Amino acid sequence: MGLLKRTVQATGMAAGIAAGLGMTAVALVRSVRARSMRGKVVVITGGSRGLGLELARQFGRAGAHLVLAARDEEELQRARVILASEGAAHSASTIEIVVADVTLREDATRIIEAARQRFGRVDVLINNAGVIHVGPFVSQPEDAFEEAMATNFFGALYTVQAVVEEMRERGEGKIVNIASIGGKVAVPHLLPYVASKFALVGFSEGLHAELAADGIQVTTVCPGLIRSGSHVQAKFSGRRQEEYRWFAAGATTPLVSIAVRRAAAQIFRAVVAGAAEITLTPQAWLAARTVGIAPVGAQRLAGVVNRTMLPKPGAQAVTRGSNLRQPSLKLVKAWSEHLQTANNQTAE
Repeated sequence: MGLLKRTVQATGMAAGIAAGLGMTAVALVRSVRARSMRGKVVVITGGSRGLGLELARQFGRAGAHLVLAARDEEELQRARVILASEGAAHSASTIEIVVADVTLREDATRIIEAARQRFGRVDVLINNAGVIHVGPFVSQPEDAFEEAMATNFFGALYTVQAVVEEMRERGEGKIVNIASIGGKVAVPHLLPYVASKFALVGFSEGLHAELAADGIQVTTVCPGLIRSGSHVQAKFSGRRQEEYRWFAAGATTPLVSIAVRRAAAQIFRAVVAGAAEITLTPQAWLAARTVGIAPVGAQRLAGVVNRTMLPKPGAQAVTRGSNLRQPSLKLVKAWSEHLQTANNQTAE
């Protein structure tokens, strides 16, 4: 019995040592990969708030040079100060900011040119700028689809066109397209967003296949709901207050949505590791697999959700979430305001 006990103890100790060495090895590999970002030039569209700001934190702390682009100069200035104060840059002045609208080809090109003028090149392009419209199809004005396509798809197309030849000439570079699970699963009441993200996913996957031979890594990111405070930036039509209620609840509730810092950390690791695609949150992963395995059943389920759980159609007037009535319950309101403040979300 004594020999058996010592053998079991020795086996357990060996297993523990092996597990510890394995974890150490994984941590070491991640650390080495993360250091590969040191000195790299990273351009992030929509980089002033939400997921874009958190991605800037991740890459900045890894030693990358940051170029942040967005439409709001005040938000960009605040983001620069925030990142510098947190050690994601040597100082605020070392972060290049570009006031630009990616729906305009000349602005998208200007973002890339500004990065080249400041740092000489672009190593990583992250297409994160986006807009979301919420409401039933019959309540969505046509310009909601046009805006979604212009921002979510063409904005990414324009920046890629502006940077791809430079990367091909060097034989290296990384392009990261922040798509959505809405680019794989047709979610009711989000059709402008869904249409644009389906287009972005297809473009991104095809780009990966074509540019791999040139040494360019393309990563397609398909997140589920992220707690970034961005629900106040979404645009609502139909029964706007009811639409805002269900959308904001999902975008702020733990277990239903993923914390923005965790999402950004997973994206950072995927980009550094050279992943072709990453789907964030178990719910998003399950939804994508369900659609792939049983598309007819998934569509029927979506129809049931639409009929029984989502608001009925209403007017086509569009209102930003920040202009709608906010939660009256103090705890919920405080949580929502915390997410907005922490992620530099302001009403436009």
